[in-house]
Amino acid sequence: MSEELKLKNQVCFPVYNLAKEIISLYRPILKDLDLTYSQYIVMLVLWENEEQNVSEIGSLLNLDSGTLTPLLKRLELKGFIERKRKATDERVVSITLTEEGRNKKEKAECIPTQLVEALDISIEDLSELKRITEKITNQINKIK
Repeated sequence: MSEELKLKNQVCFPVYNLAKEIISLYRPILKDLDLTYSQYIVMLVLWENEEQNVSEIGSLLNLDSGTLTPLLKRLELKGFIERKRKATDERVVSITLTEEGRNKKEKAECIPTQLVEALDISIEDLSELKRITEKITNQINKIK
């Protein structure tokens, strides 16, 4: 077997494994907010901009509507968001935070700090990881 095909020499596996492990660190932190990681990143978008349509959220999070729609339905059932069709164009579904959804933001303020503490790694290393990850993602998006 060639060295290039050994798992230990692949770039994809440690990146995949890291993403999986980081998301698993979020689980106990997000449990108190009654959010999954996927729901949390949707809420991050809405905390930043209280009204977004489904396609805007999907574009920001790189999620298709088949993945996003069930997520949004669950957030609506929990009472965190409202989904409404636009009167001007019924194909567009607008997503807004409810009062309860807005209140979750205050409770979520400590999450980034808790994650950094759980990782036990320097802010500088995390910033470098983020920078390199974004650089690679941007390069891949140029190729597409």
